[in-house]
Amino acid sequence: MANKCLSVVLHGGAGAKAGRNYDREIEHMRGLIEAARDALKAGASALDVAETTTRQLEASGLYVAGRGASPNTDGVYELDAAIMDGHALRCGAVAALEGFESPIAVAREVLERTQHVMLAGSGAAGLAAARGYARVTDPEAWFTRAGAFEDNHPPGKLAHGTVGCVVRDGEGRLAACTSTGGVFGKLPGRVGDTPIIGAGCWADARVAVSCTGQGEYFVKVAAAAQLAHRMRFGGQSVTEAADAVLAEIAALGGDGGLIAVTADGSIAMPYVSEGMKRAALTPDGEIVSAAFAL
Repeated sequence: MANKCLSVVLHGGAGAKAGRNYDREIEHMRGLIEAARDALKAGASALDVAETTTRQLEASGLYVAGRGASPNTDGVYELDAAIMDGHALRCGAVAALEGFESPIAVAREVLERTQHVMLAGSGAAGLAAARGYARVTDPEAWFTRAGAFEDNHPPGKLAHGTVGCVVRDGEGRLAACTSTGGVFGKLPGRVGDTPIIGAGCWADARVAVSCTGQGEYFVKVAAAAQLAHRMRFGGQSVTEAADAVLAEIAALGGDGGLIAVTADGSIAMPYVSEGMKRAALTPDGEIVSAAFAL
């Protein structure tokens, strides 16, 4: 008989800046967790809830993903996303996607309708167009550039933002989603950790992970998969594994955070940055939402 423990964690990016008020984001994230909880109680799958929640984060324009993205140095909006089903190790991703509202929805299309793991650039856009996904016809009117003036890093550093969601459903299935507009002032064609399975997103039978931060560092240490492998091969708890991965990133000079949920419903949401916008449904049914220390 399945363990009916339900757990959901989401993040709105590890670019939170001390001194700024995030009440709007905190309230929004809490509402998304409540909706996710209700969907899970009604029998929704982890994969569906993770995607739906991430779509709503993208659509809000409050975070640096989806509608909240900022342009690259050529003034073009290139978006990345990944989704992974831990139950069957199915995954899909898009990189440098232009002209569509929801990159996570197109990533789900890659997972469900193709034999591939990732499509990039015009290939991703071609699939989105063929499947009728909502287009962005007026980028300057659509995108909100959330956080573009937040100055969450000193000169020469990569200011960033991402959204993600990890879920454990009533059947014990795990799923993860991550979506981003990338770092501010990025070069055309830059791809960070978000759409790279094992770097910014991972789900297997033990744990689901979504990362946020300076993506180059998360790629270097294979952050999401490293966490999973620390648990699988090293016997570490999710907290121990998450802290070890972030310590390695910090030692390299990077910053950021991650969210994770395990097969028994345990959650982790640590960060090595000033703050991380996040919310969670804990295994005991409590909802928490914050941008800084709880």
